[in-house]
Amino acid sequence: MLPRMAPAVPALRFDAVSYRVGDTVALHRLDWVVESGQRWVVLGPNGAGKTSLLRLAGAYDHPTSGTVDVLGCRLGRVDVRALRTRIGMASGSVARMLRPGVTALEIVLAGRHAALETWWHDYTDDDRQRAHALLDAAGFGYTAQRAFGVLSEGERQQVQLARTLMGEPELLLLDEPAAGLDVGGRERLVGRLAALAAEPSTPPTVFVTHHDEEIPSRFTHALLLRAGEVVATGPLGDTLTSEALSDCFGLGLRLREEDGRYTCRAS
Repeated sequence: MLPRMAPAVPALRFDAVSYRVGDTVALHRLDWVVESGQRWVVLGPNGAGKTSLLRLAGAYDHPTSGTVDVLGCRLGRVDVRALRTRIGMASGSVARMLRPGVTALEIVLAGRHAALETWWHDYTDDDRQRAHALLDAAGFGYTAQRAFGVLSEGERQQVQLARTLMGEPELLLLDEPAAGLDVGGRERLVGRLAALAAEPSTPPTVFVTHHDEEIPSRFTHALLLRAGEVVATGPLGDTLTSEALSDCFGLGLRLREEDGRYTCRAS
């Protein structure tokens, strides 16, 4: 087991990182640092490099050039299987690996060991209480004994979020968790993420999205990507502007903020 990250060590550090997929340059000389306590949103159009960024941050791949440090560990010099147990990741690819007949409670429990099902490990009464508590905290305790396959898309996203928190991760990575949700499901999920962002015990968080409307309140920083390169990065209020979004998406856009939430439309 790897030691837990010291508080002064950045959760993520990318130094001059480039990443190729075949002949395509998905990321080009990217510099990026995520510090303890920060909550980042990563925005960009399709093909911007957001998924590639998360694959590196989640220790599922290595950079073509440059260096990536995750929780103080340099990719290429660490057992990534052990490192991944310290990272909570919610994504569509993970959801597709979850068996439809498994109950929501079992899926959350399995997150204790970054597993897909519970039969590989033993669980204590405290583990079960924590799993129930995580579902209850999101307002989805009623799903505990329901099969994952019969849940709505919004319920599945909440169950998957509870699963990522079950293992008490040191880094939280969320890959478009609101994709496919209706307005009610989106707002419940965004509200839950805002509540988590406000909790000091929540680990550093990276939330990838296409839509400004999905950015929860209490998020602190933004990274805007286009064609694998940084358009803007830094504190959310300074970085998320109409001008930066227009450059990022290649279209004149007007951004509005109200009570910590954003809307965006063509200007």
